[in-house]
Amino acid sequence: MKRLLLLGGGHSHLAVLKSFGDAPPAGAELALMSPYRHALYSGMVPGLIAGHYRLDECRVDLGALAARAGARFIQDAASGLDPERREVTTAKGERLSYDLLSLDVGSSVELPSRASERAISARPIESFLEAWERLRERVSRREVGRIAVVGGGAAGVELALAMHHRIGGAAGWALFSDSPILQEHDQEVRRMMARVLEERSIAVHIGRKVVAVGRSELTLAGGERFEAQAAVWATGARAPAWIARSRLATDALGFVAVGETLQSTSHPDTFAAGDVATAAGARRPKSGVFAVRQGPALARNLRFALAGHALTPFLTSRRSLALISCGGRYAVASWGWLAFEGAWVWRWKDRIDRRFVGQYRFGDTPQEEP
Repeated sequence: MKRLLLLGGGHSHLAVLKSFGDAPPAGAELALMSPYRHALYSGMVPGLIAGHYRLDECRVDLGALAARAGARFIQDAASGLDPERREVTTAKGERLSYDLLSLDVGSSVELPSRASERAISARPIESFLEAWERLRERVSRREVGRIAVVGGGAAGVELALAMHHRIGGAAGWALFSDSPILQEHDQEVRRMMARVLEERSIAVHIGRKVVAVGRSELTLAGGERFEAQAAVWATGARAPAWIARSRLATDALGFVAVGETLQSTSHPDTFAAGDVATAAGARRPKSGVFAVRQGPALARNLRFALAGHALTPFLTSRRSLALISCGGRYAVASWGWLAFEGAWVWRWKDRIDRRFVGQYRFGDTPQEEP
């Protein structure tokens, strides 16, 4: 029996578990470890924040999905990895041995070194949702006059618009970005989103780097201060610290370096996908879109590796369809230089998102929101 350990309940591992549930691999012992019982689909989180979805509509029961695949479900987090001994250490002190390891643990956001409790990290999503509820309570008690969102990528823009839709004029709004907003998208998309932000009275500050977050103000590079009683941090992704200590090959930012088969470039018995992985020679944004695309390829190569067969490359275009929600039931679509917007784009996105989550529901039961 070969032991396959899946670390993390990310989008790619959902596809692996479904594939193994559809056709169990022979001679394999499977285990899934995640600190959370449910996997939240990142594409629906802005809609959840805006109030368009219930929590149970946006998540997958990992325990039920693992049971269908015949996998042991371990609710714990990794704290260390020894790839030479093929052993993972968990936060609870357990040591898990494996023959094959697959990482899909996502990423986090690095807060500035000078950040008070007023700084809210957008990742992990589960922690952010708890902080979001506390922020809403503070707004309702009129303890917050202005909310700042730091990060001009799709995550920051969508979060700002979703929170604004839910809270509205009960607070002032500002978006800070080192670079032009949505710079990885075409100019027409950026123009559309800039107009939407202006219509929502969200002040956009381009080229303004936030270096510290206090209890009631931000400090910008150069020493300028900006009043804000809460700050949501949605900047670039950060890899888990234990990966850097593991001696796996990584990129300059600490993410696992993988080849075209999604194997570690230093340890072929380790695979990685989603945000935690960086493909050598293929610059791609840390996006749920690519994690979803990698899922079937990862499932196929894990199955081949268990059987001792040759692996196949994961090939995909860097171009992808992006559907960016605008707070209300309105969205912008981006495909290369093509851009569309409207309520019909939001309905299109809604159908895609619901279909994605629906394919992984096997025996789970809706849970009440916390």
